Amino acid sequence: MTINEAQQTVDNWINTTGIRYFNELTNTAILMEEVGEVARIMARKYGEQSFKKSDEDVNLADEMADVMFVLICLANQTGINLTEALEKNLQKKTIRDADRHKNNDKLKP
Repeated sequence: MTINEAQQTVDNWINTTGIRYFNELTNTAILMEEVGEVARIMARKYGEQSFKKSDEDVNLADEMADVMFVLICLANQTGINLTEALEKNLQKKTIRDADRHKNNDKLKP
């Protein structure tokens, strides 16, 4: 699925199953909640925290998909084409960071 197809699929789902979009502020709060769930899993799986009994059935891929879903909702609501936005962002990073990481002693093995 392309990013554009994902935006269309989410829009179709929202307008049928979801009835309508939550407002932008509500979706921003939901996005923060979903990012927090990803952070919780990362802290326990890759960080120093341990899993609680209630965390045993967590699914990192599913939580990342939740983040993408809400981010796509916000993009749709605000008229942002995520494919174009990502392409422009990668161009910006490529120009800005052309030598930055190569010259960063902290990144050398």
